[in-house]
Amino acid sequence: MARSRTAQLETIVRRLDRRIAEGTKASSTLTRWRLAVFLIGAVSTVALYKAGWYHGGNLALTAFVGVFIGIAAYHNRVESRIHRLRLWKHIKLVHRARMALDWAAIPPRPGEGPAAHPYAADLDLFGAHSLTRLIDTTVSDRGRERLHAWLLTQPPAPAQWQSRQNLVKELAPRPLFRDRLALEARLTGEQEINGRRLAAVLEHPIGWPSLTTVLIIQSLLALTTISLALAALLDWLPGYWMFSFAAYALIYFMTDQGEELLEHAVGLHHETERLGTVLNHLERQATRRGSCLASACAALMGGASPSRHLKRAARTLSAISIKAHPLVHLAVNALVPWDLWFTKRLQQVQQEIRHQLPRWLDCLAEVEAASALATFAYLHPAYVWPAPLSAASEHNGTTAALRAARLGHPLIPEQSRVTNDYALNGAGAITLVTGSNMSGKSTFLRTVGVNVCLAQAGAPVCADRLEWTWSRLACCIRIDDSLDAGLSFFYAEVKRLKTILDATRERQTPPVLFLIDEIFKGTNNRERLIGSRAYIAELSKGNGFGLVSTHDLELADLEKVVPGLTNAHFQETVSAGALQFDYKLRSGPCPTTNALRIMELEGLPVQENSRD
Repeated sequence: MARSRTAQLETIVRRLDRRIAEGTKASSTLTRWRLAVFLIGAVSTVALYKAGWYHGGNLALTAFVGVFIGIAAYHNRVESRIHRLRLWKHIKLVHRARMALDWAAIPPRPGEGPAAHPYAADLDLFGAHSLTRLIDTTVSDRGRERLHAWLLTQPPAPAQWQSRQNLVKELAPRPLFRDRLALEARLTGEQEINGRRLAAVLEHPIGWPSLTTVLIIQSLLALTTISLALAALLDWLPGYWMFSFAAYALIYFMTDQGEELLEHAVGLHHETERLGTVLNHLERQATRRGSCLASACAALMGGASPSRHLKRAARTLSAISIKAHPLVHLAVNALVPWDLWFTKRLQQVQQEIRHQLPRWLDCLAEVEAASALATFAYLHPAYVWPAPLSAASEHNGTTAALRAARLGHPLIPEQSRVTNDYALNGAGAITLVTGSNMSGKSTFLRTVGVNVCLAQAGAPVCADRLEWTWSRLACCIRIDDSLDAGLSFFYAEVKRLKTILDATRERQTPPVLFLIDEIFKGTNNRERLIGSRAYIAELSKGNGFGLVSTHDLELADLEKVVPGLTNAHFQETVSAGALQFDYKLRSGPCPTTNALRIMELEGLPVQENSRD
């Protein structure tokens, strides 16, 4: 299925390449035609004027100018189409890169993981080779933040999650809709739509209470100045226009808002135009009554069209942006009260859409985040939609469960990905995972965590089946010491483990799914064993379930004294003097170790009797 999807994308890219080549060839031909028309027109017009055929020269000039403008307009349309095709091709190439995990070809995304989050860093949600970089196709800051919130704020309310997943499922088979959403946003600029800045502009008061009165006075003075200047030009009146112009100029400098208005307008009209274009795309597509998309876009439908409001706002902001060109700005304002007129117009625009814009941006963010997960589902057709377990469907009355078949890590390429079946049942259930170095313990913990995170976000998961109860994810996998905070590695680990333990003591919330890698690895063997035994025993009594990995095979004996604990392991084989790993999860404690073997293979000194 994945190969079929890749083949579809490659077919589309080849087709786009042909059309781009055809368009480029047509553009080159039109460039030659424009040059030819210009030269022939110039020579013909000059020749007719020199021959004294002035009427013929005027007609020739008019005709050739008309033809040149017509060819230039058509040429511009061809270039716009080529630009559109290139953007479309880029979108498809990035999709192909997402499937192949070709990180160099996947554009980096803004945004960093929150500090001290219970699982963001541990599960590689952010960074160069991260889940958000893989799935984020959003076009606005609000959409990106909404997608991050779905991944970081879990578990959601079941009803909210159900409507979210229904929308993702509805959008998954609609690649044209999703890619057009990205295309429309990027046709006028590569930067994401900054809805936060636009909202701030519309909420910021501008002008003053007497603006209308001043605008009327300035308009009358401008009209008077132009009339008196024309009269003076025709020698009907003396230069009285200077007096009205002086009054006009004085009022202008007294009311000029200068940098404040410029700061509001410059560049923002492009953002407004992009937002209007994207919302227009949603308005056209969300017309099927009863669909999830129509429900998500309900705030855009009915009443005045948001895209029309935003186009008017874009024109107003574009007109104000003339302040970025001082000479032109002064010349225009010397003739008419340009700034005052468009300041008044911006006030009207603010009143029209100030209260509506947050709802529009919220709609767009919801659709963007759902589209990102839908694209992830479309590009990975073998992934399955997970099913949350309700209390009625759980076996033996358990309040915490996780059952998966052929569970794999979505950030590992398909050709090297190893999948495992896995199950946890009941609060207090713990799988103690032992195994050799590099055998796959940490990766498996992340595999469980990232798939549950995807499931609770509303996305499909890398598995043949996944059922789980709503859980609060908490991890202790990637711990770093902090020189700024004065924390050693061990103390940072202890604080994280204390946070997890405290979370399991909350009985009125969903259970904690904890994933702890190499417990207490920051201290010596003796104290690590003592601390680990006590911590795991206490963990099994709380409102949680999960996995704990360790190198300490002595901890396997906890299966006899901790009722909910079971042992599992990864192991390796030695072949031709090299270690080989199959990354398959097996029941029971690990029967082998490999640290000395790795040291020996790398040429480090190992005593002969140490290997026995």
